[in-house]
Amino acid sequence: MKPVYRILLLWIALFLPSLLLASVVIATVDETNITQDQVDAFVQKSLPGANYAFMNAAQKQQVIDQLIDRQLYLTVAEKEKIDHDQDYLIALEKAKENLMLDIWMKKRLETIRVDESEMQRYYQEHRTKYKQSAAASARHILVGSEAEAVGIIQELQGSANMEAKFIELARAKSTGPSSVNGGDLGWFNEDQMVPEFSKAALALQKGDITTIPVKTHFGYHVIFLCDKRPAGVVPYEKVKENISQTIKLQKFKENLKSLRQNLRKSAKITVK
Repeated sequence: MKPVYRILLLWIALFLPSLLLASVVIATVDETNITQDQVDAFVQKSLPGANYAFMNAAQKQQVIDQLIDRQLYLTVAEKEKIDHDQDYLIALEKAKENLMLDIWMKKRLETIRVDESEMQRYYQEHRTKYKQSAAASARHILVGSEAEAVGIIQELQGSANMEAKFIELARAKSTGPSSVNGGDLGWFNEDQMVPEFSKAALALQKGDITTIPVKTHFGYHVIFLCDKRPAGVVPYEKVKENISQTIKLQKFKENLKSLRQNLRKSAKITVK
């Protein structure tokens, strides 16, 4: 895909939702609003895994500044009549074709129905697929020295709201990439982290922190356990929606295959 196509598609992905839904205005450039929806979309696209709500004031300002600059550049592009440029018009038509196909497929997918018996049967036939190892949802603060980790633990132990204080300290002191999200690592299986980290996290009770720094080759960690789940088979109710989508996609692919075969039979196709 040519660079101009990628830029145009990214632009549509970032700003089309904000045209369809009202959103809180974060900033204004001349008479153009920059909305919360646009900010969230920009962060999701440019910083995968990051969340604007968990950023500190300086990081939020940096995001806003980038969107302000983008709007200023757009104003210049409009004045230079880039919307009349041949490359732009070709890219726009290509983007419209892709968008048309995406919406067409989405609407066809929405017409497919899956009943309860189909989902139950799929679950029973694929139970091994839903086996899960022990897992945890945790936050962590990574620092370079044991003494610093001990100091953080002591500060947390004196806090009235452990998780809120943990998020605050993670943003301020953690050297890990998750610091922007308050140290949030999300859910992870025990084999996804180094053994020392997983063992310490899974040994905690929900809402507790490690009272001794956890040493790994990354440094010293302080861990807060948000939640955990034991090894076993995921209950049907928790995967029901996922199963429904899986069966829908299977039916959708079969329908597309049938449609494609019929269309090819009736179309005049010449390959040169």
